[in-house]
Amino acid sequence: MARVYPLFSSSEGNATFVGSRRCGILIDAGVSCKRLVSALEENGISMSAVQGIFITHEHTDHIKALKTLTSKYAVSVFAQPLTAEYLQSSGNISPRAKLYDITSATEVGGFSVTPFSTQHDTRQSCGYRIHTPDGKVICVCTDLGKVTESVHENLKEAEIVLLEANYDYNMLINGPYPYPLKQRILSEHGHLGNSDSGKELKRLVQEKTTRIILGHLSRHNNTAEIAEQTVLQQMDGLVRNSDFLLMTAPPEAHGEVMLV
Repeated sequence: MARVYPLFSSSEGNATFVGSRRCGILIDAGVSCKRLVSALEENGISMSAVQGIFITHEHTDHIKALKTLTSKYAVSVFAQPLTAEYLQSSGNISPRAKLYDITSATEVGGFSVTPFSTQHDTRQSCGYRIHTPDGKVICVCTDLGKVTESVHENLKEAEIVLLEANYDYNMLINGPYPYPLKQRILSEHGHLGNSDSGKELKRLVQEKTTRIILGHLSRHNNTAEIAEQTVLQQMDGLVRNSDFLLMTAPPEAHGEVMLV
């Protein structure tokens, strides 16, 4: 049975394991190698179970562990072409690592993983749609300023969706961040706020999704309670009439695991 382990999820580091304790894939590796391996082990997962690492984009909170991981372990790395090029040219991956650039569905350990483009202030950014060996669909989608129709089409009809709910608008506007950073976060190539996340999740629940994980919450501009409350408000009548589970990914590795 497929599981989603949101090991780390915040503006300070991101990594999500999808699969079973015997076999799966890692989406991003944005904390130290030591912390990431420890988090996997705390969940009963060894690095030998990781069949591949799929990178969403090159920001540090998504690739921090890559060089050390790929130096210590024989694990393949997959990324879109511009991201793969950056990882290699910048020295953020071991020269010995197997690095593949991908533009379409890729089979790894029985998982079929398809990247889809997202709008973010980076060379190339994507989410991933994952078909598991037992026939389920799981999507991981963070770091986007806007849910385009293309993003929606790639998220729809997935059993589990991990979607960004980065900030509460009032907390961000009234918070300590400098004005240019606030504008970056609010832009269509920034991050997805609670309200827009809730609007998209309402559509997805109407179209089959039954498991929701809110991810990449800002430590300074959001809380799990506010994010969940805002999302449920956007869902309105669906709260009473639909059967779905909602959880928030923790900043660190001790949260619940979501089952399909």
